[in-house]
Amino acid sequence: MKTEQLGPYTLSWPEGVFPLGGDALALGEFATVRPRWRVCDLGTGSGVLLLLLARRAEGLSLTGVELDPLSARTARSNLERNGLAGEILPADLRSVPLPAGAFDLVVSNPPYFSLGSGGSGGPTRSEEHCALEELCAAAARLVRNGGRFALCHRPERLTDVVCTLRASGLEPKRLKLVSHGPGHPPALLLVEGVRQGRPGLTIEE
Repeated sequence: MKTEQLGPYTLSWPEGVFPLGGDALALGEFATVRPRWRVCDLGTGSGVLLLLLARRAEGLSLTGVELDPLSARTARSNLERNGLAGEILPADLRSVPLPAGAFDLVVSNPPYFSLGSGGSGGPTRSEEHCALEELCAAAARLVRNGGRFALCHRPERLTDVVCTLRASGLEPKRLKLVSHGPGHPPALLLVEGVRQGRPGLTIEE
């Protein structure tokens, strides 16, 4: 079992659960969140994004959706161990039985590699079980009008991400490209869309 301190919370995960990485940490700081918002993490893994958001805003209603049984149990344990009320649903995000428009914020650290792309990210990083279009459709259904969907992805998928968000009714409003340092090309893409938002995209430093 590995552990990591995230502010006031402790994240733990066993072998076989996707480990903590810089992408999740960056998304946890990037996503817009307000006190008492209803938050849903699609493909929550260990529940790390729920902990990262809970340390930024008080009174959040936390929900995680996770297909893998071990990861779902881990996420549930992480909420309980840190004294956070929440619900972890061991379900497929494409058909999860949650009401439409139930959330103010949906977040996801999704699989990066499309089928047939030649990318090798392992089974947890392949879109074999959930394509980008399916993820955005699920987020669009779950978030309220005016609510937000924030995700991280690979910079080379920028066109795919922005076009798919708009096609799903999630207007891209904030975008950030993150590199490992000066002189390095971007290694991470962060995007946030607003359900039925007006056109107009802010590129952040």
